[in-house]
Amino acid sequence: MLASNQFSTPPVVKNLLIINALFFLAVEVLPVQSVNWIYENFALFFWNSPFFKPHQVITYMFLHAGFAHFFFNMFALWMFGRVLEYDLGSKRFLTFYMVCGIGAALLQLGVQWIQAGSMNPVEFTRLLQTPTVGASGAIFGILLGFGMLHPNSIIMLLFPPIPLKAKYFVIIYGVIELSLSFSGRMDNIAHFAHVGGMLWGYLLLRWWKKKGRLYY
Repeated sequence: MLASNQFSTPPVVKNLLIINALFFLAVEVLPVQSVNWIYENFALFFWNSPFFKPHQVITYMFLHAGFAHFFFNMFALWMFGRVLEYDLGSKRFLTFYMVCGIGAALLQLGVQWIQAGSMNPVEFTRLLQTPTVGASGAIFGILLGFGMLHPNSIIMLLFPPIPLKAKYFVIIYGVIELSLSFSGRMDNIAHFAHVGGMLWGYLLLRWWKKKGRLYY
C-alpha cells in the first residue's frame, strides 16, 4: 500500500463502515419493538424458522451482538480491508466481501441443517429462534485475503504481544476456528461462519489468480 494511502479509507470500506454504524445505532436507540422487528427481518435465521427470509444471507452482516462485536469487526475491516481494496480495486473488493459474507451464511445454514437431525425438541426450538448476526464471516475472509496477498507483513498480536507474519497469523486463526467449530465450545459464536468466510475467500482469490484477474 502506498504511503499516501496509509491512513486513508477507500470508498467501499468507508461505506461499509457507515452502513454497519447506522444499523448499530438504530439497534441502540430505537424502541424495543422496532429493534425486535429489525432482528426478525434482517438477522439470519435457520431456513425452517418462521422468521427466515432469503435476503437475510446478506443483511445479517450489518447487525452485531453488542459494542465489542461491532467494534472489533469494524476495526479489522478498516485495518485490513483498506489494504485489500487498494490491491483489488473497489468493485472487486466489494465482490470479495459479499462472497465471503454470503458464503459464510450458507455454510452456517448447512451445518445447522446437519445438526438439526440429531437435536431434541428443545434444542431444535432454540435453533429456530436464535439468529446469526455479524460481519465476522466477511471479516475472516478479509483476514485470509490479507494473509494470501501480503504473507510476510508483520502483525503485532495483543495476546501475547509478539510480532507474527500474516501468513502464520491466518493459519493459526483458521485452525483455532475450525477446532472450536467441531469442539462445540463457545457455541454462542458461529465458528462455521468464520471458517466459511475464509474458505470462500480462498477459493475466490485462487480463481481470480488462475484467470489472471487478481489485481485491477
